Amino acid sequence: MAEMTAAPTSAWATEKPTALLVLADGTVIEGRGLGATGSAVAEVCFNTALTGYQEILTDPSYAGQIVTFTFPHIGNIGTNDEDIEDLNPAARAGAVGAVFKADVTNPSNYRAGTGLDQWLKKRGVAALSGIDTRALTALIREKGMPNAVIAHAPDGVFDIDDLKRRAAAWSGLIGLDLAKEVTSGQSSVWRETQWVWNEGFGEQADPSMHVVAIDYGVKRNILRLLAGLGAKVTVVPANTGAEEILAMQPDGIFLSNGPGDPEATGDYAVPVIQDLLKTDIPVFGICLGHQMLALALGGKTAKMHQGHHGANHPVKDHTTGKVEIVSMNHGFAVDADSLPEGVEETHVSLFDGSNCGIALTGRPVFSVQHHPEASPGPQDSHYLFRRFVNLIREKRGEELLAERA
Repeated sequence: MAEMTAAPTSAWATEKPTALLVLADGTVIEGRGLGATGSAVAEVCFNTALTGYQEILTDPSYAGQIVTFTFPHIGNIGTNDEDIEDLNPAARAGAVGAVFKADVTNPSNYRAGTGLDQWLKKRGVAALSGIDTRALTALIREKGMPNAVIAHAPDGVFDIDDLKRRAAAWSGLIGLDLAKEVTSGQSSVWRETQWVWNEGFGEQADPSMHVVAIDYGVKRNILRLLAGLGAKVTVVPANTGAEEILAMQPDGIFLSNGPGDPEATGDYAVPVIQDLLKTDIPVFGICLGHQMLALALGGKTAKMHQGHHGANHPVKDHTTGKVEIVSMNHGFAVDADSLPEGVEETHVSLFDGSNCGIALTGRPVFSVQHHPEASPGPQDSHYLFRRFVNLIREKRGEELLAERA
């Protein structure tokens, strides 16, 4: 009989976790760390998009959040310098953490410049992989978006009791003004236009109108679409006063997306918007800008249970009767029942019936909750930028553009 030999002790060794996600209720989720080392406290949400992870992680609207990706394979096409959304990459406005199902592989794409791990390190974003993201998503759907600490330590040494205390002690996003953390430090003019395959981004040469964009955390592609339709875009900080904005003689005013609690940002933003609404200048808002407009008109906002985060959300435009597939990223929503007389609900989510758009009756003022620049449909909602430009052209007596080119 052949003699049996014992297996080496190392064969029975278990892998030591190098990253943790510690929820406020004390739940500890172990995984493999990547990206930046250290820790960050934030709210955990999930995003159902299959593509666009670089745009998601650099969207300033995700400030104060850890993004769980429900699609299992993230990072296999790498990263590049073109697919970012925050205006100032050095400021690293966007998600503070990321959670993946599968380990990140080496990139395989002709546009890739660096791998996701290296890129996350550069941006200071901690991440972990190797967990059951379906279970975490189910937890969020059942209990809501939890506060948590994400921690990455290559040596696997953690003070779990301290991480639990930090997660439980964080007050969360309610009452938190994050727009002031991600907004531009000074005014600037934006001239870059949309990306074209095999050519890259264009540059505006001869603008025909002037739009002032109030930056609560604006995304680059919003500005590109405005510039591509002939607008000289002046980007101003979130706390810029109405008098200063009007002195720029804008043909239109844009209220940008952004993070945090809209009521907190509204403390200084709403009075400015109310003053701007006393003029007849066309106004267009997206995401947080939509919520700011609703508050300025007398509506209310509320925290959502699990929020809307993804690129597959069906929204109906009551003004056309059409349904479009849109990109969403918001944890607060406008309460449709709070909208006063004279404010029309123009768009609604077909997932849960929540408000996704408003317009001021008889005035050139409207906004939407979703992100029409993000192109998941792929371009179902680009008409909204033409709708805004047409309000400007109509006021100037110019020929209108077809909403859908």
